Amino acid sequence: MTRNTRALTGLLLAGLLAGGVIALLKTGLYGWTTFVLVPVLLGGIASWTFRAESGARGAGLGALGAAAAACSLMAFKVEGLICVMMALPLVMPLGALGGWMAYLVERAASRTRGIAMLLMLPLPPGSILWDVEARPPVYEVRTAIEITAPAERVWKHVVTFSELTAPSEWYFRAGVAYPMRARIEGSGAGAIRYCEFSTGPFVEPIEVWDEPRLLSFRVTKSPAPMREWSPYGDLTTKHLNGYLISEHGEFRLVPLPNGRTLLEGATWYQHGLWPAEYWRWWSDAIIHRIHLRVLTHIRTLAENDSAISKGAP
Repeated sequence: MTRNTRALTGLLLAGLLAGGVIALLKTGLYGWTTFVLVPVLLGGIASWTFRAESGARGAGLGALGAAAAACSLMAFKVEGLICVMMALPLVMPLGALGGWMAYLVERAASRTRGIAMLLMLPLPPGSILWDVEARPPVYEVRTAIEITAPAERVWKHVVTFSELTAPSEWYFRAGVAYPMRARIEGSGAGAIRYCEFSTGPFVEPIEVWDEPRLLSFRVTKSPAPMREWSPYGDLTTKHLNGYLISEHGEFRLVPLPNGRTLLEGATWYQHGLWPAEYWRWWSDAIIHRIHLRVLTHIRTLAENDSAISKGAP
């Protein structure tokens, strides 16, 4: 096969794979096929197309090919910058693996190459079937801080809290949703708490109102987890609705010596992205930082109240 023929064939195969990924993302399948199988195949195509002269060069070409394909999704208005940046640490090593494997296969005997191709045939349909049938697990994130104020004084700022200052953290400024304020309608079990985020409100019916120890609630409505950045302006992708879903939450207050309180926030959530453990690393980190933003604000309010109370005549 001539160099030009190989290049055209490689471009055609890469284009077909890219088109398949776009179709999967448009239908809402953010799974093993998109984030694992396709990067390996793209890496192999890149290594084969440019005739990698060593395993290291094959891995490098594969990583670059997978990264270029991921970044091209922004040009096709399929994904935004934040999600592409999150995906790169996953797809680039897999692309490198595909490039290295393609180098080894091309230098193997013709019979070995044929066996390798046959073994790969059931992978795409099997991977897609798994993505369709898979059910996302529920994860838990807990964050705790100490507050120099008694639990009774902390409680009222847990139930409802005033406007938070604008965030300075880069990830919130880049588009990740962040809490702004909280209000409540009613009191006790059955009351409805609204936690307002930059993308909309969480609606939280109260299930347990054990003042001043435990506030537990279901989540019946979750806003989008972020605003995508795109050169085309606002971009609404499938994973912004129905993929990262909060199911349950709670605030637990534990009295400590010397009038202090341990305040713990917990969230139970699920997401429909695979490999689940990789994307959980991102979602856990984001939720933990959201917890910290809320808990730190509550601490400031409660400690200010305590200072005013101690200074009162």
